[in-house]
Amino acid sequence: MTTPVERFVDTNVLLTATAPARAGHRSALSLLESGFAERSLFLSGQVLREYIVVATRPAAGNGLGLATDRAMGNARQFLARANFLPEDGSVRDALFRLLEVVPCAGKQVHDANIVATMVAHRVGVLVTLNPRDFERFSESIRVAGLD
Repeated sequence: MTTPVERFVDTNVLLTATAPARAGHRSALSLLESGFAERSLFLSGQVLREYIVVATRPAAGNGLGLATDRAMGNARQFLARANFLPEDGSVRDALFRLLEVVPCAGKQVHDANIVATMVAHRVGVLVTLNPRDFERFSESIRVAGLD
């Protein structure tokens, strides 16, 4: 039996798994179901906050248009089935070190914080639908798609 690969899940994967009309929905749902069963998926507070923000944003504004209680229920289910990585002092320190060597500005700092969380907690693989956003961090993590 092989050991499951530990993977950090980006917000866009959670959103795609939630929204049947989004391209990649089945793949995202399958990844979550298998990863939850293996207990090999990791999330952070940042990812859960971002999920709730977009899930409750109106569909006309590129959100899912979910009621807050439904989005919170989904976030609680994700949290109950995945491993949670706290954003503690080790993450802060990893973020500062990362920002000293990898050029980032504005919203890119959010991506850097995800990478810092992964580095601080030694999770080496990120599953995202936006791999280009994370290319700059290839020295620190490996980026994987849904397939």
